[in-house]
Amino acid sequence: MADASDGPLLSTPLNALHRELGAKMVPFAGYDMPVQYPTGVLTEHNWTRSSAGLFDVSHMGQCFLIPEDKSFETAAHALEALVPADVLNLKPGQQRYSQFTNAEGGILDDLMITRLGFPGHEHWIYLVVNAACKEQDFALLAAGMPKGVTFRRADNLALIALQGPQAGAVVARLVPALAGLTFMTSTDVSIAGHWCHVSRTGYTGEDGVEISVKNEEVEALTRKFLADPRVKPIGLGARDSLRLEAGLCLYGHDIDATTSPTEAGLTWSIQKRRRVEGGFPGAGRIQKELAQGVSRLRVGILPDGRAPAREGTPVKAADGTSIGTITSGGFGPTANGPVAMGYVNRRFAEAGTPVLLEVRGRDLPAKVVSLPFAPHRYFRG
Repeated sequence: MADASDGPLLSTPLNALHRELGAKMVPFAGYDMPVQYPTGVLTEHNWTRSSAGLFDVSHMGQCFLIPEDKSFETAAHALEALVPADVLNLKPGQQRYSQFTNAEGGILDDLMITRLGFPGHEHWIYLVVNAACKEQDFALLAAGMPKGVTFRRADNLALIALQGPQAGAVVARLVPALAGLTFMTSTDVSIAGHWCHVSRTGYTGEDGVEISVKNEEVEALTRKFLADPRVKPIGLGARDSLRLEAGLCLYGHDIDATTSPTEAGLTWSIQKRRRVEGGFPGAGRIQKELAQGVSRLRVGILPDGRAPAREGTPVKAADGTSIGTITSGGFGPTANGPVAMGYVNRRFAEAGTPVLLEVRGRDLPAKVVSLPFAPHRYFRG
C-alpha cells in the first residue's frame, strides 16, 4: 500500500496518535500514513469483520459546493455537468457514489456526493474525493462551477471511519439517535461535545460510519472511540484487504482514466435519468456501452491453491490466449485464501468460467466468480 512521493510528506492531524499507538508509517498519496499497528494486518482485518475498526481517512479531500441563490437545484445541475450520477433528486441527508468522467468516458476519480440535511444548509453539496486525486479534482470543480456556485475546500476538516458490525452500537452509545441512521444517509450532530457530520457508509463492506470533524478536535474524538473496548485502530493494509474482499474498486488500480463505469461494473451508480439524458463528460461512449455492451468487464477471480495473484498478473483462457489482467489481488483473511479482481474479455466474464493466471512464469488454474468475496453487511434499517 506504500507509494512514492515527490515532495515532503504531509501529515494528518492524527499523526502523533498513530505513532503513540505504535503504528508502522508509510508514504501513501503524499501523506505519512499508518499501514499497520503492532498486532498486524491479519488481526486488524479480522477485528474489523467481527467488532469495530477505526481508520484515519483524513488524507481524503473534503469540499462543498454552495449556490448563492440557496437553490439546491442550481448546485446539482452544476455538478451533473461533471458526474453521471443523478444529483438533482438527492433528498436532504442522502448520499450517492459517483465518478468524475473525462471526454472519453474514462474515470478521473470516484467520489461520494451528499446533499446536506442540516437545517439552513439543505442547498449545500458535500463531496469526498480520493487523496491521490484531490488537487486534480479540486481544480476540476473550481474551474467547472458556473457563476453563482462557490467551490469551497474543507482543509479544516479531518475524517475518520468506524467500520464493523459493532460500529453502529459504538456510536449509538454516545448519540442514541445515530442508531437509526441508514446506509448512504447522513446527519449533523454533536458527539461527545464535538460537532460532526456523520454518514452511514465506508469502504470495507461492513456497516459503519464516516465522521467529519474539525482538525483540532479529531484526536479527542478518536481517543473517545478508542476507549471503547470494541474499537481498535486499523491501518491501510487491512483497509486494502477489506475493500478487496468487498469487491470495491481502488482508484488507480481497478479504475482509471481509461476505464469506463460500464466496464468497471459500476452501471448501478448511473441512475436512469442520466443514462437517458446524458449531459456528462463521455456520455456518448457510456450510453453506447449501456446499449451495446462492453468488450471487457471487471470480475472476481478465485485462484486455486494458496498462491496469490497480484496486480498486473496476466489472465489467460484455458488454451493460453490472453484475455485480461488482474488489477487487485492478495490474501483474503475472511475468504481464507487468495482473492483477486481484474478485467477479462466479456466472453469469459460469466461466473464459473475457468481461467489461467500467469504467476512467476507458471500458469495456475483459477475461475471467474461473482463479487463480493465477503458479503456486504450495510445497515439499511
